[in-house]
This record gives sequence, C-alpha cells and structure tokens, in this order.
Amino acid sequence: MESNESLQGFYERNASNLGPQCLGPHGLGHFNVFSREHCSPVAPYSRRDYYKIALIIGKGRLHYADKWIEVDRPALLFSNPIIPYAWESDEEDQKGWFCLFTEQFLQNGSRLGNLQDSPLFKIGGTPVFFPDEEHQKIFSEIYIKMMNEIQSDYVHKYDILRAYLYLMIHETMRMNPAETFEPYQNASQRVASLFMELLERQFPIDSPEVFLKLKTPNDYAQSLSIHVNSLNRSVKEITGKTTSQQITARVIQEAHALLKHTDWNIAEIAYGLGFEEPAYFTNYFKKQTGIAPNAIRMNLV
Repeated sequence: MESNESLQGFYERNASNLGPQCLGPHGLGHFNVFSREHCSPVAPYSRRDYYKIALIIGKGRLHYADKWIEVDRPALLFSNPIIPYAWESDEEDQKGWFCLFTEQFLQNGSRLGNLQDSPLFKIGGTPVFFPDEEHQKIFSEIYIKMMNEIQSDYVHKYDILRAYLYLMIHETMRMNPAETFEPYQNASQRVASLFMELLERQFPIDSPEVFLKLKTPNDYAQSLSIHVNSLNRSVKEITGKTTSQQITARVIQEAHALLKHTDWNIAEIAYGLGFEEPAYFTNYFKKQTGIAPNAIRMNLV
C-alpha cells in the first residue's frame, strides 16, 4: 500500500496526461475537474489527502480493505481522505469525469457540516452509486459545465463550481447506494497483509523530529477503515500474534536500531517512537526485552 497521496502528489503523478485544464490551487481550499480519458487503468490501493467524486463510465472493480464491488455499468464514486481504495479497470480506454477538492473549498458557505459525517463520505457508508439514465445525463451535464467553467476567466467561477458541486451531492443523496459489495474469500489474509504493510511503512524513523503516527491497533484499524475487532481477528488468524504484539515487536526492533546506530539521546528516541515521556519508553523497553535501553547504548548486552 502506498503512502497517502497529497494534492501535490496527484498532480506530479498525472503531470503528463491531465491536459490544459490542470489548474493550481485558488483562494480558500482547492478544486479541480478532469476527464477520465487519460486516467491510468489501475489506481493503487492508498488513501488520498483530498475528496474525489468520479463518474466512471466503463467496467472494472473497486477494492477496499475487506470487500470489493464490480462496476459493470456507469457508477458514481465518492472517496474521502479516510477510506483507502484501489481501482482496477477492465478496459484500457476510460470515460467519464472526476473532480477533486478539499473540505475547506466546499465548507466555504456550506451548511452540509463535516463532510466525513455526511451520508456520502462517512466511514461505514456506501460510497458507490449506480445512476439511472436520467441521473447519468444530469451528472454528465454538471461535469461538462464544470469543465467549461474552470477554464473561464470569470472572477467568481469558483463560486459557480462550488454550486455545481453542491448540486451533484444533493442529487446523489436522492438516490439509493449500491448494495452489491462482495467480501473477499481470503479477507483475513488481505487485511493482515495490508496491516503488515502499513506497519512497516511507519519505519524507519529518520529524524528525531519525525514521530510515529500510528501507535495502537485502533489507529491502524481507522487507517484501514475497518473495525478494530476485524483487524485483530485477521492478524491473529494469519500471523498467530495479536495486533498489539506485532506493533510492539516492530517498535522494539526500531528502538534497537536507533540505540545502536544513531547518536540520539534516549528522550529523542522515546519521542520519535511515540512515547510521551522518556521514562515510559525506558519502562516499556525493559518490560519487553528484560534490559534497559542504556545497556544497549553502552554495549553491555
């Protein structure tokens, strides 16, 4: 699983195929809209640091941590910065449109509240809709108007684009979401594999100013957008160890490396590994290994 893709990362990844409608940030927040005709047929499993609404005209599969859905007709996809997903197209040529935006852009004058609490973007919600022909026409027309507007020189065009975005959201909220998600036959294997990959990506800690972001099983479950009980069950089933044991083992491994191969003091190592106080780290390390961190530093073991 790749690291979170930022807006800058999105533009860098697609610099060669977005075309002239690629515009930079403007004003409060960020918004942009594109045709899908130059999209890669495969989007890697990862989280994105932005919201995205895509009208997918084509066939393929959307993959989440523990389930997937077959896209065999035009679909409207809502993605947010919390829930990671991957797209795998069955066709080289893709059609449709997508827009990406930040919450700051949409919340400028909005009454929708927190986007992650809305029916379309919330955790545990259904982010895929299959519009009928009437709604396909409505959404296609909205996207075409967005494409035209964003290239205009009208001084208030972002207010219009925001209005189009509201219209798309409210039109979708009238619809029924997809109910055809399928569980993976090897769901435990997939979840455990994604967890181990995510765990490994937290390391190495390269600088005393870089702190461990994910520290508990719940942190990892939230990052994978699954219930912590499901994560614990899958990791235990596949690895024979609990989620906490896997996290602890990797933290201790990193602590050994930092003690042996850096000149950071104990406090810097402790803070880098996510401990609020150096004493907590010392007690934790000694409890797990039977020796004190200073003993490793002084080559006493």
